Amino acid sequence: MTSRLLPDLSPWRSSADFRLLWVQGLVTYFGSFMALIALPLQIKHLTGSPLAVGAMGAVELVPLVVFGLYGGALADSADRRRVILGTEAGLGLLAVVLLVNALAPEPALWPLYVVAAGVSALAGLQRPALDSLMARIVPHDQQTAAAALNSLRWQVGAIAGPSLAGVVVAYAGHATAYGVTVVTFALSVLLCLRLSPAPPAHDAEKPSLRGIAEGARYAWSRPVLLGTYAVDLAAMFFAFPNAVFPFLADDLDAEWALGLMYAAGSVGSLALGLTSGWTSRVRRHGLFVVGGAAGWGLAIAAAGWFQNIWIVLVCLALAGAGDMLSGLGRSTIWNQTIPDELRGRLAGIEVLSYSVGPQLGQVRAGAMAGWTGTRSAVWSGGVACVASVALLAAALPKLLTYDSATDEDASRRRAAGAGPAGDRPDAEPGVLPGV
Repeated sequence: MTSRLLPDLSPWRSSADFRLLWVQGLVTYFGSFMALIALPLQIKHLTGSPLAVGAMGAVELVPLVVFGLYGGALADSADRRRVILGTEAGLGLLAVVLLVNALAPEPALWPLYVVAAGVSALAGLQRPALDSLMARIVPHDQQTAAAALNSLRWQVGAIAGPSLAGVVVAYAGHATAYGVTVVTFALSVLLCLRLSPAPPAHDAEKPSLRGIAEGARYAWSRPVLLGTYAVDLAAMFFAFPNAVFPFLADDLDAEWALGLMYAAGSVGSLALGLTSGWTSRVRRHGLFVVGGAAGWGLAIAAAGWFQNIWIVLVCLALAGAGDMLSGLGRSTIWNQTIPDELRGRLAGIEVLSYSVGPQLGQVRAGAMAGWTGTRSAVWSGGVACVASVALLAAALPKLLTYDSATDEDASRRRAAGAGPAGDRPDAEPGVLPGV
């Protein structure tokens, strides 16, 4: 029985590029989460304003939208390895800017917003190239297992990064946290250099508005895909309170627990990931999307309602488990149904669906906290999340009835030979068409 709960390691065994990407991502996530905690804390220390911290979301929004859509088209027309390598190097340079600013006698506020916007732009360019690779390098029937393993990698970084970042910033300062980030990106670039080339198809078109529009029309014509995007956007917009965690910790008289608050959601996700073996045998992935998002909202509402810090941490952990379950469903549906020739452009839309929501959510949480108070901003957002998810599920019933064994798009992609060396007719025999 225990073996049926343990993570399915099939993608790790079947794909060398998957293994390399997994390790590279773990290194990057660790450094990224160090900066993720240090940056809002530095803004808080410089301004003392929850609105100033929440404004990070507004600064990041436009670059994410523009470069996320362009990055999707770029992923379908350029060597994805080069896209990943170039953007990873750029992110490392931005970490250097944070480090230099933190070492100045009087650190300035404006570079923090400039770097936040730059990180958002580079992430928008990179994520479609990364996300669109999974459908190539992992077999069709291993997509849920791959999503679970990728989530485990993310959660390890999300737990270790924030937990250590809180201690590092408190005892060694922001500069040390940024220095760790610089080192991790340098290691990540070295790992990216070992990735296999991923050239586009011979007849791939250059990035264009017409190509982006083609991907958008495809997504709009598929109610299941549309549902995955809409549910995630709603959940993150209404119930993403991370920007106000420093102020929630103050309200609860638990400043010492700030790092734990950032890490708690990842603890819940990790617990689900470590027992995710059963998810590989599920075919109704739309239920994952809706049920996980609703669970996320309920847990966030509870976290804003209770006053005991330990109960709040448990609620945040439960929210993380719900978010991971929803994410497994989304990732599986995307990789099982989207044609490879559109995968990059649809990945660009996916970047918007799971990134724009949190950015807007930060703005919403910061503004509501300044208006009604921190705790009410958190619990009311959770309630609104549950209500919006329920309305979307009722409006898009095909999402709830999705079945990977009977869905037409999933069957068509399975018949096309999804997985290593199967997605591209021009793939060289014996060569994994990976990153």
